[in-house]
Amino acid sequence: MNLLELQRRMAEDVMRPLTADFGMQAIAEDGRSTAGIAESYIKPNAQLTSFERLEIYNRQYWFRVIGAVAEDFPALNQVLGQEVFDRLVLAYLRENPSTSFTLRNLGAKLPQWLEGRPEFAPRRHDLLLDVARLEWAYVEAFDRAERPPLTPEDFGGFGAETTLALQPHVQLLDLRYPVDELVLAVHRDTAPSDMVSNASLERRPVEKVMLPKMRRRPIRLAVHRYENLVYYRRLDAEAFWLLSALQRGETLGMALAEAFAGSRLRAERQAAKIQGYFAHAAELGWFCKALA
Repeated sequence: MNLLELQRRMAEDVMRPLTADFGMQAIAEDGRSTAGIAESYIKPNAQLTSFERLEIYNRQYWFRVIGAVAEDFPALNQVLGQEVFDRLVLAYLRENPSTSFTLRNLGAKLPQWLEGRPEFAPRRHDLLLDVARLEWAYVEAFDRAERPPLTPEDFGGFGAETTLALQPHVQLLDLRYPVDELVLAVHRDTAPSDMVSNASLERRPVEKVMLPKMRRRPIRLAVHRYENLVYYRRLDAEAFWLLSALQRGETLGMALAEAFAGSRLRAERQAAKIQGYFAHAAELGWFCKALA
């Protein structure tokens, strides 16, 4: 076995998913004994067999990636409890292994993946989806790009056929529960996580946070970054549909028509709301020029 073959062999063994009880699998994908594979390139010592020495690295790898996902989804961790959350993340990563040089992208597919996995909390599945969506929106809002915002002079030439864009960091969410309250409670009561030791063989226990009771009540949120901090802002229905249409690339005229379709508001009231929406969004720098 040359060096490249050895590196590939160990990488495959280290990244092989753990068992349900977080141990190393006894049998590899090709049916061979993992103990036999370990003995082919790892020497035992006085305390540990070849299998046990390899298992240390296997568990280190998985506890690190599970911990990285937990850092991005602390509220989901709290709602499920650490044992169920860890099983969920292990199942997710089996189907969505790391393909990036950065741990930042590990949880990118988790909200979508969770849609088809009600078994982790059947009676609270919709709540879990909302929490996961909001927590990933936080990640996106925190580090996505910010382009030069429109100036007051830019707004002067707008017409029905104008197209304008939202900042890439602005995330719009249509939720079934007021989970912004829950997520904020977790962020407030959870200390920033310490760097996970490379020698860690166990997941650190997570201190339980008192969560607010959640009753189904639809809300619409804009998650955005302002002066390097992430904020959640609740929107009324018309503002949400207007911004969503603009984000999809609709013209200003089409976006306004969509936002107020079927509205019973009088024209002057609609105009006042539109003026307020644009004034606030412009103040926060949400609008930027649409890319050609």
